[in-house]
Amino acid sequence: MIKPRTETPDLSINLLNDTKWMLSEQKPENFTLVVVYRGKHCPVCKKYLETIQDHLGDFKDKGVNVVAISSDTKAKAEASYKEWDIKDVPLGYEFPIEEAREWGLYVSKGIKDEPEEFVEPAIFLIRPDRTLYASSIQTMPFARPEIVELIKSIDFVNNKDYPARGEA
Repeated sequence: MIKPRTETPDLSINLLNDTKWMLSEQKPENFTLVVVYRGKHCPVCKKYLETIQDHLGDFKDKGVNVVAISSDTKAKAEASYKEWDIKDVPLGYEFPIEEAREWGLYVSKGIKDEPEEFVEPAIFLIRPDRTLYASSIQTMPFARPEIVELIKSIDFVNNKDYPARGEA
């Protein structure tokens, strides 16, 4: 588990636009938001990422860079991009399971139409110096932070200079 106020591991992931996204190269005004989603097989993820799409401008206005990543193959990520309404969400693929475990994420074995193995959802709100401000790590697709509430929370944090909590 990565504790708040500690440096996160660097993260390097291929994006669908044929670039490599690196956490260490992010220079947000306030935060980088890393959204880990289960993959194309997850209808809850589709809705979650589409809500992020709807609020990308709000995140930008708050000084937050956003990236969404999964352990999906490139082909599955491309299919998600084409079928879901997420045209502006930077979408990363093939997040290694071993690396996901280093981030403290849960990994599930697939059932029915799911991949053989995949990463469960999480969000990481990371300061520009790569220290973790906050995280929410799930064991299944539901009970994720609501996007509108997350945006309101970022306002509160920025306006009140609210410190990271949970480091003890």
